Amino acid sequence: MVVAFTVTEDERGGWAVLRVSGELDLVTSPVLRQRVHDAVAEGHRRLVVDLSEVFFCDSSGVGVLIATRRLIRSCRGRLRLILPAQGADDGSHVNRVLGALGVRRLFDIHPDLAAATEEEAGPLSA
Repeated sequence: MVVAFTVTEDERGGWAVLRVSGELDLVTSPVLRQRVHDAVAEGHRRLVVDLSEVFFCDSSGVGVLIATRRLIRSCRGRLRLILPAQGADDGSHVNRVLGALGVRRLFDIHPDLAAATEEEAGPLSA
C-alpha cells in the first residue's frame, strides 16, 4: 500500500498553516522541514502545523517538529501544533508518540484549527 504524503500551506488570521497528511518518517520528514524553512524565509513568524491527518510518525518526524520549534523560537515566533484527541483513525498517533517520548510538553498543542489560530488561545494540558 502506497500512502501519499502531502503538506499544503494556507493562511488564517495572520498564522501560516501547514496541513500535513500521511506518514511522517525518514523519507517524508525532509519535505516538512523544507516547507517550514520556506515559510520562515517568506517572513512567517506565527506557524500552525496541523498534524491531525498524520497517522504515523517516527523519530525523524519528531526531530523535524523539535527543529521547527527551535527555528521558530530563534526568530521570536510562535508555533502551535494541531493534535486532536481523535485523529486519523483511533486518535492522534503523533500525540501518543510525543507523549511517550516525553516531549509533548514542549509544544503548544490545540485540538483544531479554530483553537490554534485564536489570538489568546491556551494550549491543551500535557
